Amino acid sequence: MEEIEKEIGKETNMLKHIVMWKLKDHAEGADKATNAVKMKALLDGCANIVPGIVTFDVAIAQTGLEATYDVVLYSEFESTAVLDAYQAHPQHEAIKPFIGAIREARQCMDYHI
Repeated sequence: MEEIEKEIGKETNMLKHIVMWKLKDHAEGADKATNAVKMKALLDGCANIVPGIVTFDVAIAQTGLEATYDVVLYSEFESTAVLDAYQAHPQHEAIKPFIGAIREARQCMDYHI
């Protein structure tokens, strides 16, 4: 048990934040493909809004490749505090209403690495 506790103590504060969205077929006066492109642009605009974002990659599902969701964000943050700052940043807050209006479903997982 002591060895396991030592290994847990070695974990870094760095974490991954992965989010997937399934979009509505039509919302906000546009089709799914148009909204996916707009959503990607809005998210890409958040890539450097706070120091400590290590990786920030937004992708749209591609024809011919397996995908059960339409848009994915793969990101890495130096710490939980950096993720919290990103999520509370006014630029990130500003895109939430649009994303909320076009999404059918959302899945998220955060974990330390």
